[in-house]
Amino acid sequence: MSSITIDKGNFTKRLKLLYNSWKTSDVWNGAEAIVVPVGASSEELRYHKSIALQVWLYGYELPDTIMLFTKEAVYVLTSTKKAALLHELVGPAQKEADIKLIFFERAKGDDGSAHIQKMIEILKGANGSVGTLPKDKPAGNLTDKWSTALSESELPTTDVAAALADLLSVKDENEMKNVKKAAFMTASVMKSATVPRLEGIIDAEKKVKHSKLSEEIEQVLSEPAKIQVKLNPQNLDIAYAPIVQSGGQYDLKVSAASDERRLEYDVILCSLGARYSMYCANIGRTFLVDPVKQQEEEYKALLQAQDAAINALKEGEPMSAAVTATVKALQDAGQGHLVEHLPKNIGFGMGLEFRESINLLKAGNERKVAAGMVFNVAVGASGLEVQVNGKTRAYALMVADTVLVKESGNAPEVLTSIASKAWSDVAYFLKDEEEEAEPQKPVKAERPSSRDFGNAQKKTNLRSEDDTFKVQEEQRRKQKENQEDLLKRVNEETLRQLRHNQDEGNQAGSSGGRQVSEVVAYRSVSDMPSIRDLAIQVDQKKEAVLVPIYGVMVPFHILTVKNATNNQDGDHAFIRLNFNFGPGFEPGSRFPQAVFLKELSFRTSDTRHAARVVQEIKVLRSSVGQREKEQAERATLVQQERLIKSKGRMYTLPDVWIRPTFGGKGRKVTGQLEAHSNGFRYSSPKGETLDIMYRNIKHAFYQPAENEMICLVHFHLINPIMVHKKKTQDVQCFAEVMDSVQTLDAGRRSMYDPDEIEEEQRERDQRNKINKVFQQFVKRVQQDVWERDFGDLNLEFEIPFRELGFHGVPHKSTAFVMPTVNCLVELVESPATVVAMPSVAIVNLERVGFNLRNFDMVIVFKDLTKDVFRIDAIPSQSLDTVREWLSSMDIKFYENKVNLNWKQVLKSIVDDPEQFEADGGWNFLDMEGDSDEEEEESEEGDPEFQGDSDEEGASSEEYSDSENESVVDSDEAEEEGSDDELEDEEEEGKDWDELEKEAMRDDRDRHVSDEEEEDRRSKQKRKGAGGGGRDQKRSRR
Repeated sequence: MSSITIDKGNFTKRLKLLYNSWKTSDVWNGAEAIVVPVGASSEELRYHKSIALQVWLYGYELPDTIMLFTKEAVYVLTSTKKAALLHELVGPAQKEADIKLIFFERAKGDDGSAHIQKMIEILKGANGSVGTLPKDKPAGNLTDKWSTALSESELPTTDVAAALADLLSVKDENEMKNVKKAAFMTASVMKSATVPRLEGIIDAEKKVKHSKLSEEIEQVLSEPAKIQVKLNPQNLDIAYAPIVQSGGQYDLKVSAASDERRLEYDVILCSLGARYSMYCANIGRTFLVDPVKQQEEEYKALLQAQDAAINALKEGEPMSAAVTATVKALQDAGQGHLVEHLPKNIGFGMGLEFRESINLLKAGNERKVAAGMVFNVAVGASGLEVQVNGKTRAYALMVADTVLVKESGNAPEVLTSIASKAWSDVAYFLKDEEEEAEPQKPVKAERPSSRDFGNAQKKTNLRSEDDTFKVQEEQRRKQKENQEDLLKRVNEETLRQLRHNQDEGNQAGSSGGRQVSEVVAYRSVSDMPSIRDLAIQVDQKKEAVLVPIYGVMVPFHILTVKNATNNQDGDHAFIRLNFNFGPGFEPGSRFPQAVFLKELSFRTSDTRHAARVVQEIKVLRSSVGQREKEQAERATLVQQERLIKSKGRMYTLPDVWIRPTFGGKGRKVTGQLEAHSNGFRYSSPKGETLDIMYRNIKHAFYQPAENEMICLVHFHLINPIMVHKKKTQDVQCFAEVMDSVQTLDAGRRSMYDPDEIEEEQRERDQRNKINKVFQQFVKRVQQDVWERDFGDLNLEFEIPFRELGFHGVPHKSTAFVMPTVNCLVELVESPATVVAMPSVAIVNLERVGFNLRNFDMVIVFKDLTKDVFRIDAIPSQSLDTVREWLSSMDIKFYENKVNLNWKQVLKSIVDDPEQFEADGGWNFLDMEGDSDEEEEESEEGDPEFQGDSDEEGASSEEYSDSENESVVDSDEAEEEGSDDELEDEEEEGKDWDELEKEAMRDDRDRHVSDEEEEDRRSKQKRKGAGGGGRDQKRSRR
């Protein structure tokens, strides 16, 4: 019990909500006091409003406890140990909620009778009815005595169950996170465990009982590691025993149970629910084996009806609107007969209770939907019949999902959408495969003709008949539908952010740090040093440069100097001073009417003095600029809380390096990371320390060493901190699993060399050892510190999904980038890359084409004032992986063939949001649609030029025809002539002797002709030389 702590902030906030509702709302039936007894602990799965209220207030169930609420105080009858746990809430309750917290501590062996009588007296003094929960039947000696005492007192009672249900209906941010984790676990079990198990049973034709399959699913729900889900199993539990039904007997109620009958291959209904930190989620799917057309049409109509019901759950709408939308969707789909087969309600609210009775989605329930409510939307039809092979088969259909209502009328969020319910994913066809597999009658073998062989090749190579291609096409279709749904939401969020930025821009003040216009070198002339020589001087103490102008030394602060140069020309040197100038310079924008000096040039005969002065100016400029930058960064830092060291057990991660480093000279040494009460502390042997507060951690990552040289934990912070004069938002502690540099022997080593094998084994052992140390540290901090003391922060160490990773260039070098649950990270190379996906508006994939090996990813943030983040040179083989990941994260993405100038694009959007909205938002990035339209326009052509082109075409055809005729004629003549010559040669034919004589005669004639040609060329050369001279003389004259 001592390891449990209660979130004081959540307790006081929710206690105030309870009392505000009690004092202002009529749903409490005039109760002047409220009694909430909780019985002894039990291993049974139970849903009591009394337990829900305890978990809502304290975060834990406290068995054998009675809570008595009056208008001024809360009285708690419990054991001494539990009272000690709750004592720390006394001060916050009094200060924040103005409510006293009073305890009746029951010692061991005490039956609590005396304390119960005191509480009865308090109730009598309340002078009114007592609010109770009559449907809760707590079991235990203490609660039995309380029930007896209350009935004997004959105090008037009233039911406040509906009021408590109303109080717990709307979930806050922390509650939503727990619901989302429960929904993620539920959908993951359905997708990664239930569906593959069902497919395996059907393929192998195994005989498995419904109850046995239910037990297998329940085991996976309690062990998330089996399906690679990174959730704490201690916080997980089933919401109810999974329900599996088939064979014509179906019950759509959540109270149904899996019977002992064997699974039949017809219509299979599967429902399962999970709880995370006591918050519930549910999912239900129907799987059909060899369905007929009627079942397909009915199922698709049910999907449309469920979508309509979900979209009807908007803030301010009555809950009955979901039923109305369902009925209308079924009738519009031509399946009106399904309306009479619907259950009494099509869903209910969920939270700490699996079924919130006041939030039923049924006709006549005019209770309003509120943002933050969570619903199980289950649209089903039972008692259906279909004729198959002359036999009547009974069946039922059902789809159920967990839905979160969003604020401002936005579309609800389906939290279990990762488990597909599309027809192509739930329908299985076995008969066609069996018929194809039946042996055909033997026929006489015939040799196929070339035409038949070509047709056979074409038939086997059709992509549309390939199962893999069909699956890929179906995935692309789903991605496209998902992307179309995301476009509207992304455009709305972008416009909202743009308007928010405009409002902030109108109210923005000056940034932190010292302004240049506020800098003063000398406050008066008397402060200036006395200088005899009119030469440029540097005052290091006052950080000023003094230059002679018209016989007077004029000072300039070093921050006003842009740069200084020294150019030598013989015995003289020229010193040139350039000053900061222009609208970008802060004094220029502050004093727009002022006249500024741009540059000064000086000539001196003392070259050594010129070189020394310029060097001093550069050094002073660098040091002062670095100091001012550091001060400006420190001015924008958020003050962190002080570290509270752990008094008891402290978890330590030894022998780790830190990035960014502390700096300084000397050999780098390892330090240790310690987990204290409210933060981490990294300390080195040199006495350097760095504190990282838990409340300043936005994302935490743990990456074991698998294919890398290091194992690491990484913290991405909310507010930057200073590490060795530099502001940083990322801090990493890592350990090397092997030497990054190894000495290679000159000689070659055999793969069977014992030393080589021993070295590899030693490296594996070292890697496993370090990974284990990091894993234990992460697990202990997660469970014993964060979940116990900082449950409101919902901190978790995220582990990158290596199977979804891809290579790319996020900064300067190629690295392996991997997604996590909430981020896209690359943590091995420096600087680290951490992109929080909730802050991403869209992703644009550039240079995507069939003939390109790589493509680029551009991440555009919701805050359009931030620069985009690029990951370049991603291999094209990873394109499908990136698409699937982005779709699963509900990120809108586009694909283009060229790179865009994003600075100009974002500037135009920020400058003119109205035009951005008028142009369809981000739709301008949809290059595929634009290219299709351009192709259509180019095919149609411009009618103004069609007549001219026809005339020109006609004239050119006449010309080309005449020309082609002559060409053809000459070709034909040549071919005819060549054919005649070949025929003559074949007729005359010569032997080898005659051919040799002809060759010798040709060689002799060629030799004579070569000599004559050479004589002729030499004569021409002589004549040409003389003529050239005369021509040159004429030109001179």
